Amino acid sequence: MLRRAALFLALAAAFAAPAPAAPPAVGARAPAFAALVPPGAEVRILADGFSWAEGPVWVADGGYLLLSDVPKNRIYRWSPGAVAASVFLEPSGGTEAAGFREPGSNGLKPGGPGLLLLADQGHRGIALLDLRTKAKRMLAERFEGRRFNSPNDLAVGPDGAIWFTDPPYGLEGIDASPLKEQPVNGVYRRAPDGRVTRVEAGLRYPNGIAFSPDGRTLYVSNSDPQRAVILAWDVSASGTLSRRRVFADMTALAAKGLPGLPDGMTVDDRGNLWATGPGGVHVFTAAGREIGLVSTGAAISNCTFGGPDGRTLFMTSTHVLAAVRTNVRGAPVRLPKLR
Repeated sequence: MLRRAALFLALAAAFAAPAPAAPPAVGARAPAFAALVPPGAEVRILADGFSWAEGPVWVADGGYLLLSDVPKNRIYRWSPGAVAASVFLEPSGGTEAAGFREPGSNGLKPGGPGLLLLADQGHRGIALLDLRTKAKRMLAERFEGRRFNSPNDLAVGPDGAIWFTDPPYGLEGIDASPLKEQPVNGVYRRAPDGRVTRVEAGLRYPNGIAFSPDGRTLYVSNSDPQRAVILAWDVSASGTLSRRRVFADMTALAAKGLPGLPDGMTVDDRGNLWATGPGGVHVFTAAGREIGLVSTGAAISNCTFGGPDGRTLFMTSTHVLAAVRTNVRGAPVRLPKLR
């Protein structure tokens, strides 16, 4: 019990939402970083006032950005030139508050023209939202007859399958929640025909998830302060995983008390991984070499590329939406195949 309480306090400290303790900064760890972010680039705060901002997604066919405020159970909309974000959807997740610490949506991804994919913590599933009517269709809610914990983030594979992580962060008590039905905190794949399989069961708190541009590598972050790592796998054409390995280990950084843990991530069109972790967004080459860091001074939960030219890195960081201009674009968007 004491160990569980200590871990809960460590998680709460890492994901707390104080005002930034240090000024935003962009730092190169290797000369190659200058090709990705122009020298002198500055981190700008675009909007604030959130409880815990998450899951930013650029809606290309609308020219705006959406993000989740998970505790407030809202999705906000921000448009270029706006001085504030406006409420787009409330509730964004479930309507049942009992037993939930974070009932709102979390990760968001494009679902097709006029559609949005949601990791819906309150409904404990993956959903498809019609951006015009706000109608929601649940795509996955159970595995082997048991409800998911609280799906956190998602990515679309090269074959149109939806891959997602399922830690228990949305539930009061986290792992100790009486609502928790799954025996593990897993990573799952929803095939285009709707069949769901568990592809990873060995991570304590799987969180962010992303694919390389060619779809042959899967990345998953583990938001465990005792093992703050990003794992990578080879992905076959049929969607099976092999060659499980540690892509980046940030455990020592977490032990130093830097804000944040391995969380959301995105990939640019050159194959570099932009991954949140202790201290900010860490930028890695496809070979796992860290070449740069983007910091807001506080914990960063997630990031994505977007904007009119696709070259802006948007970051959700505790109570703010921040951005920095880059020389790269996000990897081409993959859309789910649904029946």
